[in-house]
Amino acid sequence: MSHLPQIDYDTASQEVRAAHDEEVRLRGRMTNMKRTLLHSPAAHRIYAEWFTLRAELDPVLNDREIWIFSHAISKAAKSKIAITFFRRALISKGFNPDALELSRAEALLAAFGKAIVVDSNAVPTELWVKLKERYETKVLVDLVAFAGIMLATAVFNNVVEVDFDPELEAFAEGANPT
Repeated sequence: MSHLPQIDYDTASQEVRAAHDEEVRLRGRMTNMKRTLLHSPAAHRIYAEWFTLRAELDPVLNDREIWIFSHAISKAAKSKIAITFFRRALISKGFNPDALELSRAEALLAAFGKAIVVDSNAVPTELWVKLKERYETKVLVDLVAFAGIMLATAVFNNVVEVDFDPELEAFAEGANPT
């Protein structure tokens, strides 16, 4: 059970309701994490910058690459909600997250995501060499910043023990999605 409650829309301040409504307008849904973050519209805005960085990376990294990178970060951080969110994304597009055949770029991104979480002070030099061969500096800056927000999301969910979103249940590790 979550250590912090989700907002109650009916009793929330106008600022919180406005932030809620804007999130639903932009993304079409509201997760339990976002309902919890909305106690602080500023915190919600900061975490929502994930979408801004995703848009910056879009011309270079496709959805599957981002999902694999984010999934690797989530797995290394042991964040059930984040893991399952990206499992759902992969499964919804016909990929089996338990049996992915990764391209060279995807394997590099997965290794980088895991390395960032395992020890951000010791990302292997050989990973950096390969990343610099493949991506421009701006992309790498955006990718590391994106990873930071992704890790912050995993940490928030883990520390608060945000209630698991029911719509993710079918996509959880060990579930049998149809």
